[in-house]
Amino acid sequence: MKYTSKIYIAGHRGLVGSAILRSLKERGYSNFVLRTSKELDLTQQSEVEQFFEDEKPEYVFLAAAKVGGIVANNTYRADFIYGNLQIQNNVIHSAYKAGVKKLLFLGSTCIYPKECPQPMKEEYLLTDVLEYTNEPYAIAKIAGIKMCESYNIQYGTNFFSVMPTNLYGPNDNFDLEKSHVLPALMRKIYLGHCLENDDWDAVRRDLNLRPVEEVSGGASKEDILKVLLKYGIQHSSSGRPKGGCSVEIWGSGNPMREFLWSEEMADACVHVMEKVDFRDVVGGRAEVRNTHINIGTGKEVSIKELALLIKKVIGFKGEFKFNTNKPDGTMRKLTDVSKIHELGWHHKVEIEEGLNKLFRWYLND
Repeated sequence: MKYTSKIYIAGHRGLVGSAILRSLKERGYSNFVLRTSKELDLTQQSEVEQFFEDEKPEYVFLAAAKVGGIVANNTYRADFIYGNLQIQNNVIHSAYKAGVKKLLFLGSTCIYPKECPQPMKEEYLLTDVLEYTNEPYAIAKIAGIKMCESYNIQYGTNFFSVMPTNLYGPNDNFDLEKSHVLPALMRKIYLGHCLENDDWDAVRRDLNLRPVEEVSGGASKEDILKVLLKYGIQHSSSGRPKGGCSVEIWGSGNPMREFLWSEEMADACVHVMEKVDFRDVVGGRAEVRNTHINIGTGKEVSIKELALLIKKVIGFKGEFKFNTNKPDGTMRKLTDVSKIHELGWHHKVEIEEGLNKLFRWYLND
């Protein structure tokens, strides 16, 4: 890419897209074409085709997607498979028609089988059944990988797929129903910390910024406590002078997860676009399969350990209640990052540093 190349980032306001935009600007790139979801509905084929015909971007980062945590994935199954397939199909096909030089499609490590050998290598794709709770989303992402591969084989395009591990960072989704585990835990523990300190100004400020089920900071204490209790944040006037608080965590706390700071994911994406061509990930194979690239740290932490780390960062004094009636999901999801290492990229931000950075961002957002 040249610094003046025209670059389109689909999903530039999201967790990864916004990080990619910042990373590109920091490196000196300046010619961006950006659209919000209101300005361009990526699920509508005619709108996407017209956009590519008019703007003719040279490079595309496809970071737009319908995403969510275990609850959202299991509840809105049709929405997740339909929305993501529509976005992918429209953007990838239109990029091909418009002669885009390179495209980077972002997937997820949920594409791997539920009982996948650990760490998960790219070659393990489609070797067994998927985790049920996010199967529709995973199938959509697998389709995106195969679409990029197929267009490369048939049309000679230079389209890549990267599979990030669990991401966290600035502009994350902290919705208590639809967010992923790390931001959800951070917000729940923070609100529990505010309640145990009887800091209602902080609670109301938080809910004004991010209402929970339309309950904002202007609601009564009773209504606020009621909606927070629904999401496992329980305040008790007994015990400590200012009242104790407990936070419910779904499952046993034993599942292991890998987490990558979103700005490092962005750095990896830009590295691939700048340094890697499709032939670099194909090799001399007769059958072109599994050309996607895992992006992660290669390190894991249990959900319980993660909660304790967040507790320490925030200063929460209350207790955790692990609800074993709720699903754990896949017990381990550790990526094999050998391929991205061979391509010249390594992570630098460890989980403790990242949690501190995210909490500072959350308080100042």
